[in-house]
Amino acid sequence: MRLRFVHSLRPRFRWLLRPALLFSILIPAGATTLTKLHLYELLDKSTAVARLRCLGSESFWDRGEIWTNTNFEVVGQIKGHLPGRVVVRMIGGHLGHLTSRVDAAPTFQRGEEVYLFLWGPASENLGIVGWAQGTFRIARDARTGMERVTQDSAEIPVYHPLTNEYSRSGIQNMPLPEFLEKLRREFVRAGK
Repeated sequence: MRLRFVHSLRPRFRWLLRPALLFSILIPAGATTLTKLHLYELLDKSTAVARLRCLGSESFWDRGEIWTNTNFEVVGQIKGHLPGRVVVRMIGGHLGHLTSRVDAAPTFQRGEEVYLFLWGPASENLGIVGWAQGTFRIARDARTGMERVTQDSAEIPVYHPLTNEYSRSGIQNMPLPEFLEKLRREFVRAGK
């Protein structure tokens, strides 16, 4: 009985889907284009750089868009002054049966640790400089305990204005001490 009911509705669904399919072919989908930001540019544009532990996220509607506030505990700071806990606000999220995803907008899982290049007043919801480019995930080798860092943008095509091309670039699987030394050198270079 159930199969007959679904089968009998199928022609109606096809009729409804044809205009939607045609519309989606005629109207190009929007895309996110990231312009390459070097590490020194991320440092320069950020008001704070910190190692953070995700405590959880909450999505909500704001002016017709789904947004997500993610709560973090500050584990360590490299630049700026942050309270013990901060909130990072990003576009996209999951509400009920709806999911909004924006390319290069990072999402976080409870318990994971990251280095984020943040901007904005510490007393308010913070943003991430360059979205995926300002997000560095920390992974710990269960056997050795060694921590490694991977930049989210390492897998996303990034636009290089000088060459007028897209390529994948970024820090991938770098040992944490090497990453921190690289940051230290960029601070010295920038005179910070």
